[in-house]
Amino acid sequence: MSGADRRVLDEAGGLRAMTWVMAIMLFLTLLAAAMGLGTRQSAQALERQLAGRLTVQVVEGSPATRDALARDTLAALRALPQVRRATLVDRAELTRTLAPWLGDVGDDADLPVPAMIDVDLAPAAAPGPVIAAARRISAASRVDRHQRWMSPVGGFLDTLTWLAFALVLLMLGATGAVVVLAARAGLETHRATIEVMHMLGSTDVQVARLFQRRIALDAALGGVAGGAAALAVLLFLGTRLAALGSELLGGITLDAGDWALLVMLPLGFVVLATLAARVTVVAALRRSL
Repeated sequence: MSGADRRVLDEAGGLRAMTWVMAIMLFLTLLAAAMGLGTRQSAQALERQLAGRLTVQVVEGSPATRDALARDTLAALRALPQVRRATLVDRAELTRTLAPWLGDVGDDADLPVPAMIDVDLAPAAAPGPVIAAARRISAASRVDRHQRWMSPVGGFLDTLTWLAFALVLLMLGATGAVVVLAARAGLETHRATIEVMHMLGSTDVQVARLFQRRIALDAALGGVAGGAAALAVLLFLGTRLAALGSELLGGITLDAGDWALLVMLPLGFVVLATLAARVTVVAALRRSL
């Protein structure tokens, strides 16, 4: 852009404010997009962890009978081709898990706590054979599918993902509206100058090019500022999530494709602002000048 172009357009305060507006809009959009991508990754990680995982509960009041049934059930499950891994949950671990509710009573060997067997199915294996094998050993045995009782959490994560993507679309629409308003304000500010340029032979497209270059520059500067601020916030939140040590929240990560998409968003903002400015200015000039 030439020095003369800058002198003409720099008088429009609305255009100069575009740098800050674009920085704020892009900052919020990147955060919303990162939240959507991160929750999608968390939902997929949760689904991978829970798919094909079962817990068999061997229910029996007599401790000796319960332990014998648990051993028989474990042997039967390990013999199934559909089972990749079957592990008997240690009694001490169950006691620690129940301690917040039962206190020291959980150490009582006569307490009728079911024996637990964690089962990992082979890929694409159905749980039917596991359920049948467990109930052949003991009709009172129960089989819980992890995916079923964690499905509300997965549904909530999916809702957050779609909400974040909806926010991204709303921010894109708001950015286009801001560019349209800024371009119209610039036209009103420079109406007399544009009329002189027309009398000197300038076309609507040439005038529009001046505005789109100015807005593209403001959008690019705002994109750099907003993108840097968003990156700093995302890195800070990433370190905080890692420090929590939560398996569920730890799944909120971004892979290489997600980072590439976030990097492309500022470029998309510049293109959107440039096209919106060009279309707005050309249409306005053809109607009024």
